Amino acid sequence: MTSTWHPESRGTLTVHTVSAAELNVRLAKDIAQRLAAAIQARGFAVLSVSGGKSPVALFEALCVIDIDWSRVRITLVDERCVPRSHPDSNALLVQTHLLQDLAAKAQLVFMVASTAEPLDTPATLAKAASLALTAAGVADVLVLGMGADGHTASLFPDAPNLTDALDLRNTQTCVAIELTHPPANAPYARITQTLAQILSARHIVLPLSGTDKLNTLQQAWKQATPALPISCVLQQTQTPVALWLAN
Repeated sequence: MTSTWHPESRGTLTVHTVSAAELNVRLAKDIAQRLAAAIQARGFAVLSVSGGKSPVALFEALCVIDIDWSRVRITLVDERCVPRSHPDSNALLVQTHLLQDLAAKAQLVFMVASTAEPLDTPATLAKAASLALTAAGVADVLVLGMGADGHTASLFPDAPNLTDALDLRNTQTCVAIELTHPPANAPYARITQTLAQILSARHIVLPLSGTDKLNTLQQAWKQATPALPISCVLQQTQTPVALWLAN
């Protein structure tokens, strides 16, 4: 990233700036160490991950690191309302790129359990996903992404129920998100962890690269606003957040 603006660590928010070539390998090692420590402390670890193309290289760096993957539960930060075998399913993406090699022994907790259409309503799917995530336990590491529009998970700026999803008093683990104008490349209703659930994680990581995303990050760095949902993660002090930037 080339820019005159360089974010600095503050409070519970730490900034790691590394070369693009090293980012995924170094972040994968950091995540693996945290999972191994959780296994040692509690007998199991929970890793919550986001979908999309961005984390694929991270997944591929992580799955070859030698930890006791049989004791790792992998949950999803969000999911499209499609069967879990659908090409656009985040679960399938995780199975294809993360549950490979040494990490093939990990347990994937599905947000959408169905393997075929027809599916239940998004609201019903969200309730089932909430139960599954609660049963899996608190995330030791939660990996977020961010779109150039400032969305994270499936907390989109134009989501009709965004206020509810961002409300820290919301006791729901997951909510359904039905966008009036969904992304053209993934025109589905979605299920997402609420902000309160995301912040229940023990440690959050946010890897970012690209000038457009850095510009969005600079705006989100100033104050919390629903117009940039990621800002609500960056501006809180409840949960440690590690920002990993490619330079």
